[in-house]
Amino acid sequence: MRPRSLYAASKTAQEHYALAWSEASGGSVVALRYHNVYGPGMPRDTPYSGVAAIFRSAVEKGKPPKVFEDGGQMRDFVHVDDVAAANLAAVHLSEADRDGFTAVNVCSGRPISILQVATAICDARGGSMSPAITGHYRSGDVRHIVADPARAARVLGFRAAVDPGEGLREFAFAPLR
Repeated sequence: MRPRSLYAASKTAQEHYALAWSEASGGSVVALRYHNVYGPGMPRDTPYSGVAAIFRSAVEKGKPPKVFEDGGQMRDFVHVDDVAAANLAAVHLSEADRDGFTAVNVCSGRPISILQVATAICDARGGSMSPAITGHYRSGDVRHIVADPARAARVLGFRAAVDPGEGLREFAFAPLR
């Protein structure tokens, strides 16, 4: 495994610690790999709030959201309500269904472009502004990150219920913290 960023390396290390604990203790672990989470209550104006909240904060201030590269980068956005459902499914997984260490993607399985995310938020707020495509690149960014929800469906019975397009339109007016 060759993580492409320090962040990815930290996530890999966390899963390796969990796997080592599981094997040493005989315990079971379900690692939930959250993809781009969005929804009500997200922090505003921090680099850790996620791109959807950053776009949402900009539009709320009357500024066009700044989209890096050409906006064609694909990501898998998952609503916080779906994240909560995945957590509950993991907690309620029967002992018989637990098998040492298991990692699952918590995702919608419906990737959309970063430009589509910014546009959906702008349009939902009246469409008076459009995203500003900067053409700038950020070091370490991966062009596309698309997740496979199959293992979460098989192991947890989890399938995201919130369509990203509809969820982002609602998120355009959701309270932030």
